[in-house]
Amino acid sequence: MPLICLNVQTDGTMTVTVDGEPLGPPPGEQVWRRAGFARVIDQITGQRMTPVRVEVTEADGNTFTEIVAPSRRTPARVPEVHPAPVPAVKTVPVLVEVNGDRFISGEDVAVAIIVAHTDAAPGGQARALLDAAQIPAAETGEVALIGRISGSFVIRRLS
Repeated sequence: MPLICLNVQTDGTMTVTVDGEPLGPPPGEQVWRRAGFARVIDQITGQRMTPVRVEVTEADGNTFTEIVAPSRRTPARVPEVHPAPVPAVKTVPVLVEVNGDRFISGEDVAVAIIVAHTDAAPGGQARALLDAAQIPAAETGEVALIGRISGSFVIRRLS
């Protein structure tokens, strides 16, 4: 199983190694930042399509380890082209805000009913704004925020 080691420095930068080999930052960036956790993991799991072991060492010496499976992202649907006229008046979406905490700063936070992803803020909070039209009326009326690294799981009722 591939091993990703993330070593976070006090200034928020981090070094990344994959199976002991250094992984440079993305093009156009000088260094990896703590907020790039999800980006690193998505890049490696996407390339290998296999679970990886992630070991994080914080600047204060705290460590944690997680096994992360590759995400199953589906390609975007190609919209069907219909010759119907475009309505003259655009409707304004009604947004529903969902908040939770106990996430790791910058981690990818899944929003279930899976219609979007968000990132956790530096304090570990996550916020999702959903168009009310995305939420099926016949469902339970609940939304879950799921931290892909921390494993934090928050359920909020929408009504």
